[in-house]
Amino acid sequence: MKRILRLLGAVVFVAVAAVALGTLVPRPLFGRADDQAAPRHILVFTNPIHTDIAVPIDDAVLQKFGFLLDAGIQADLPAARYLVFGWGSKAFYIGTPTWSELKPGPVFAALTLDNSVMHVDLAGDVDLPQPAVQRFELGEAGFAAMLDFIERSFVRDEGAVQRIFGVAYGEYDGFFDAHGKFNALAGCNTWTAAALREAGLTTGWWNPLPATLNFSLGLYNRSSDDPGGDQPGGVQP
Repeated sequence: MKRILRLLGAVVFVAVAAVALGTLVPRPLFGRADDQAAPRHILVFTNPIHTDIAVPIDDAVLQKFGFLLDAGIQADLPAARYLVFGWGSKAFYIGTPTWSELKPGPVFAALTLDNSVMHVDLAGDVDLPQPAVQRFELGEAGFAAMLDFIERSFVRDEGAVQRIFGVAYGEYDGFFDAHGKFNALAGCNTWTAAALREAGLTTGWWNPLPATLNFSLGLYNRSSDDPGGDQPGGVQP
């Protein structure tokens, strides 16, 4: 019994140390020079287990992601201000629209190995500051690199993205097949962190949890608050 307790203690210690180091060690290790000209911004939405990236909608973004319009995402609605992107476990993401619908099967799939999906949603204006949202200013090059990273995350068949029809949380969102396998070590928040690094931001070396990602973002980057807008969420026609 003592050996088992020692083993469990060692496992817990290693896990805690890995999360702490993953949060505190910056990636990239030596950082980047600040882009003084930062005409772009993005938002990072956070809930207890997941993070999303919200990209302001303009003509260039609509052109970049025109394939979403073709697939039925109404990103050109007048009330739409942001395209919201998230990557995650196919079984868990689709099978758990709300906490009340949590089931053992999707949880097991997410903790082991699962196919991945992209979730795309729309948001209106966003009031800041608020605890669940961070705003970051980006240069044009970082913004474009991040959009390329997001676009590459979608699986394509003969050039067309693969929407999973009949599955959505609401009227304005949708799910798409994505590249990569989801597991507990490389999950939705590590995808968000990778996208943000493409944008020129610094994250922790390994951020499997929203709390650790947000802490490292606050530690190594300057966030900003925008005074205007509404709460993040579905677009109202």
